[in-house]
Amino acid sequence: MEQFVSYPKADLTKRFLALVIDLAISFVLAAIPAVGWLVSFCYMAFRDGFELNFMRNRSLGKVAMKLKVAVVEGDRSAPNLAVSFKRNWMLAIPGISFIALIVEGIKVLNAPDGRRFGDNMAFTRVLDEKITGGSDVSNIIS
Repeated sequence: MEQFVSYPKADLTKRFLALVIDLAISFVLAAIPAVGWLVSFCYMAFRDGFELNFMRNRSLGKVAMKLKVAVVEGDRSAPNLAVSFKRNWMLAIPGISFIALIVEGIKVLNAPDGRRFGDNMAFTRVLDEKITGGSDVSNIIS
């Protein structure tokens, strides 16, 4: 029988700083003439699904803050581009992203496990790498 583990809510300061880093990257990308808005949108929407060695399926902000995204239902593999889009699309669309940031922030603060609406849609959860170590988190309790 599979053994399931429950991890504590990820550090909120680290999550906030990771978001600030990702937003700063997004703003810099948006400044690229002609295509910046598209590059910025793609970074924000797909940032947790890039399978690059230095990112390992997490945004640059999460890498810097030593956080990771775990899929807590279904095949429980590392998040891919589709999972990343499900959890981040509302933060990538100009016009609604500001409102989404506020709503999602309130949800993270109030949810016992720190899951926001995007996490619920994508069946994911943000974890502190310090708590989980380099261990496989496929046995996490949602």
